[in-house]
Amino acid sequence: MVWRLYNILFTIGFILLLPRFFARMLKRGGYRKGFGQRLTWYDKDTRQALASGGERIWIHAVSVGELFVALRFIDAWRASYPATHFVLTTTTSTGHALARDKLKSPDLLLYFPVDTPPVMRRAIRLINPRMLVLVEAELWPNLIRHCNGLQIPVVLINGRISARSFRGYQKLGWVTRRLLPKLQAFCMQGPEDAERIIAMGAPAERVEIVGSAKYEIVDRDESSEQKAREVLDLLGVGEDSPVLLGGSTWPGEEVVLLEIYSRLRQKWPSLKLILAPRHVERAAEITSAIESRHIPYVRRSRLEESTEEGTVLLLDTTGELKHFYAHADIIFVGKSLSRTEGQNIIEPAVYGKPVLVGPRLDNFESILADFKAADAIWQVPDEAGLEAAIADLLADPARRTALGELAAALVKSRAGALQRTLDRLSSIYDEHSKGPSIVD
Repeated sequence: MVWRLYNILFTIGFILLLPRFFARMLKRGGYRKGFGQRLTWYDKDTRQALASGGERIWIHAVSVGELFVALRFIDAWRASYPATHFVLTTTTSTGHALARDKLKSPDLLLYFPVDTPPVMRRAIRLINPRMLVLVEAELWPNLIRHCNGLQIPVVLINGRISARSFRGYQKLGWVTRRLLPKLQAFCMQGPEDAERIIAMGAPAERVEIVGSAKYEIVDRDESSEQKAREVLDLLGVGEDSPVLLGGSTWPGEEVVLLEIYSRLRQKWPSLKLILAPRHVERAAEITSAIESRHIPYVRRSRLEESTEEGTVLLLDTTGELKHFYAHADIIFVGKSLSRTEGQNIIEPAVYGKPVLVGPRLDNFESILADFKAADAIWQVPDEAGLEAAIADLLADPARRTALGELAAALVKSRAGALQRTLDRLSSIYDEHSKGPSIVD
């Protein structure tokens, strides 16, 4: 009865959200292109690849942050199990685009199927996984139930349950108390995450605190960093010009940074600003905000067409942000002023840069706690606090260096979560991979 009610409510919700999906199709070409895969409408080549057999793990990562954890997990797993093939599913078009550039044959990249019984049954039958790996907080009832019924082990890696998500899950206790015992392992990021998922119904003996795998997903690329430096050189950004970078910004945050930048340039005229929105399709909106303030700027995607030097660089490309982190002096990580979820603070910290964030990072609670305990981050309460913090760091290069060094040292000290996850999952995989596959 519980699952029947869930499926009725899910179907109603999906139908109500269809106009939103169609709007995204018009806005994002990639989203439209892969929509059929969400209903398991696969082309001939995909069906043939899925039918090729072999040991296969299905790993689901909703978007960019989870994707990099998934890719690092795939590489680490394959070091011990070289014959394993992977099917990686994503939900967002941005994550899908990044994964497409990084995933190699024989692994397959698909969009995540809609969580209804007929669609999930077909997806599981076609993918035929030996294990299902969910990244962070992807708890889809029909997917988990059907895998469990077929004795396919389901595990959660890099698990996290934010305070906000926990409040929502508490209202769905009638679902989570029945669903979570169907998972074989919960590899959680921090103590709060472990406590919350146990309170939701996870068997305590299957829950293990392993730390965050996001501490291990950033690899520096000197060649790409040099290309980023060359871009800055073309724009007249010298090695001695202080650079403020707003990374993964959300609506409203670019305006805040532009206002702060305009005021701070009166004291630091050589200051440069890089804006890197979380979604590059917002570029036109951001350029309007820049132009209305009469600030010279250059779009990264049109750099070759430009003959002017700009004091603002709009990074409207995908996959380059971290390379520009290497050349910034102060970094603000977005979605932390105008929203509550926050974005990844580890990536800029790897480069030994001072990191500023807004008042809340609900999606990075355990990581933020690590940074704050090590005095490796500067969290501001509001826009005025952000401006004051940037001004202080501009005036004190030694403080910038010290804050960046603390951040880099913290990231290095937190390595090991991935190996602990592999140790936990390998025994589960070895035990269950001896059984028959779905199509045997």
